[in-house]
Amino acid sequence: MSRRFLPCLILLIAGIALAAVLVPQEQAAVTTHLASFPDADATFQQLRPWVLAGLCLVPALGGLFYGLGGTLARYVTRQFLVLLGLAFSALLMIWLLIDFQDNLSELRSSQNVGLTMLRLYSARLPEVFTILIPYALLLSLLFCLGKLSTSREIIAMIQTGRGLARVTTPFLLTGLLATLFCMGLDFQWAPASVAREKQILDSARGLSESAADYVLFRNPRKPRIWMVRSFPANFTQGAPLVGVRVVQENPDGSLQSSLVADTAAWDPVRKQWRFSGAVMRKIEAGQPPKFVHDLPDPYIVSDWRETPAEIIQPGLPAHQLGVPALAGWLKSKSHVSPARATHRTQWHHRFAQPFNCLIMVLLATPLGVVFSRRGASGGVALAVFLSAGLMFATTISLTLGDSGHLPPFVAAWLPNVLFGLLAIFLFQRRLAGRPIYQTLRRLIPNES
Repeated sequence: MSRRFLPCLILLIAGIALAAVLVPQEQAAVTTHLASFPDADATFQQLRPWVLAGLCLVPALGGLFYGLGGTLARYVTRQFLVLLGLAFSALLMIWLLIDFQDNLSELRSSQNVGLTMLRLYSARLPEVFTILIPYALLLSLLFCLGKLSTSREIIAMIQTGRGLARVTTPFLLTGLLATLFCMGLDFQWAPASVAREKQILDSARGLSESAADYVLFRNPRKPRIWMVRSFPANFTQGAPLVGVRVVQENPDGSLQSSLVADTAAWDPVRKQWRFSGAVMRKIEAGQPPKFVHDLPDPYIVSDWRETPAEIIQPGLPAHQLGVPALAGWLKSKSHVSPARATHRTQWHHRFAQPFNCLIMVLLATPLGVVFSRRGASGGVALAVFLSAGLMFATTISLTLGDSGHLPPFVAAWLPNVLFGLLAIFLFQRRLAGRPIYQTLRRLIPNES
């Protein structure tokens, strides 16, 4: 075997070994989740181990592309990957410093600051990677192309008979692989890491780790309202809910009773609720409320069919849910139209956001290649301006989608389509050897 395929072989072995460790754990987590959340979308949940296995093998696919490339393509790839690693490391350090300052008080409350920091930032790594990698691609590609242009290497490559499209193919493949990798992380693990941050910081402050706090759930089938102060992180293993109030209503909407309990535990075998420290308040029309303090402890209710998995759903923000959880929520909550817009927007955003990597590459490539002596500063400034515009447009579009002013599909994909078309236009102009800056200046009206 040629030595150029050695990176692919090493990455393949490492990926298979990593998958052998992680995939069984993920399969066990899926089994537990499906047992605890009967309304979950089983099809998407069962895809989680397969997606995780694919993520472990994406670097090996990149190594295969590297081995199949020619000498010049491998040279350009090595130059680019070194700069990509430096750019990502620099952005990661900046992000760590900012986030560490924000969480300093919580981290100082921990008994073991170093271990808490390791848990926190290792848990948040999937989320941070998807946030930073598009901008690392942009900056490293601009610097790499500027360096190759300044040293006239780009011109020398083109003079050997290779077109600009062929010279820049390694960059496009890297952007495509980054898109694929981010799409896998956004499927489950990047959104879940956002929720994990709160649990770790709660533990650092000496509080119990919670999956959700102050949850309000209205049963659409029965006139009953649940208010829960805290869901423990391990509620799926039978841990009781803390600070529970259940309000029963009459068919006309008037109050019938209110049950307040210190904790409430669901027995999935007997299909019953067990309330500890419970106090009942009964309400009758024209009569003062009657408090019942001598309830048995635990107070058992057998005819309430709500489950903790169903009650917690309104307390889980849409941006903390992966594709399987969003699919299950939309499947079971089709009647809730206001929140449905938010969850549908986030569903489409899970598939649209990863394409920022490819868009950044398409923006940076034509603006980073310079054939004249004017330098690359103008292209760098324009590329950074356009990337900031993409980030701003995405934020505005998602807000409009969450509020229902834009269809969810349009809200998630509109910024990508607009900036993607602009990037393709600039790329086509550069491939055709036509000036970019003069074209853009024509779009700006003169003051005269």
